[in-house]
Amino acid sequence: MKRTAVLICPGRGTYNKTELGYLSRYHSEKQALISAFDALREAAGQERVSALDAAGGYSVSKYTRGDVASPLIYASAIADAQSLAEDIDVVAVTGNSMGWYIALAAAGVLSPQAGFEVVNTMGQLMQQHLIGGQLVYPCQSEDWQLDRRRKVELLQLVSDIANRPGHQLSLSIDLGGMLVLAGNAEGLDAFERAVPPVQDRFPMRLANHAAFHTELQAPVAATGRAQLSQSLFGPAKKPLVDGRGQIWWPGADMVERLWGYTLNTQVVEPYDFTRAVQVAAQEFAPDLFIVAGPGTTLGGAVAQSLVQINWQGLSNKAAFKARQEQVPLVVAMGDPVQRALVSR
Repeated sequence: MKRTAVLICPGRGTYNKTELGYLSRYHSEKQALISAFDALREAAGQERVSALDAAGGYSVSKYTRGDVASPLIYASAIADAQSLAEDIDVVAVTGNSMGWYIALAAAGVLSPQAGFEVVNTMGQLMQQHLIGGQLVYPCQSEDWQLDRRRKVELLQLVSDIANRPGHQLSLSIDLGGMLVLAGNAEGLDAFERAVPPVQDRFPMRLANHAAFHTELQAPVAATGRAQLSQSLFGPAKKPLVDGRGQIWWPGADMVERLWGYTLNTQVVEPYDFTRAVQVAAQEFAPDLFIVAGPGTTLGGAVAQSLVQINWQGLSNKAAFKARQEQVPLVVAMGDPVQRALVSR
């Protein structure tokens, strides 16, 4: 009997110290795939993905760089997507931020090699320009109860700061119970001064992250369109849910619009991952939400997004954890125990 699943592809910040060796640990049999990625890196004068994965040590300064993290995350996630068990029927694909590029490959819009070219190019451009930065701040309780009034207040604060001379700040990603904000140094500093510390770690700056999904990235988007041809894109084989919650259906004449959305709209406009997950749940009603590796951190944002709509009666963190212990709903392939539930 088939199990239906929404496949969710991870974004930046998911290949960390504990993920070092992910490709060799889980995908040693995919030499042809990894070698193809290595060849693309070598042709660009960059360190091979396999060498980065097999390094003897991990450093934050190196492995959080866009031109290092992006190809490693892509290679890990697309290899995971190819490793799903035969009884898994992927009914839709979505992703968080950079995960949108991976989702395009997982859904067949891009070939694995074309997807790698898109990710590697955009990761390199982001790192070269490194315009602005990002921080994370919660808008929910520790029991995953969304504080809608507080969220409105925080977004109003963001707007007020953005209206100050020399300050740039805006919503970058709506991430479950978290707001990812992006802007220039003045805007980020002003927000940090205006809000109280929460949970001993927020507001939290993200190392080597630019002001993704804001108008500050317009130069990056323009260069990306110049370097990445529309011919890389093809028709989707699986439904895709984008960062607005819009569904792209297979069979529709959408290649030009997908190229434009991917290399313009979602680069310069906020990415609503919360809505993407909620739309995927409500439109496709899957048995499982499978989060491709590396890492496991995105699983929390998926669960929080589901709790916000009381999906299958999941009203808080405790209810979700109880469900997970009985019949897992969200499966992170970066977790060895959970991985065994859905992989070959």
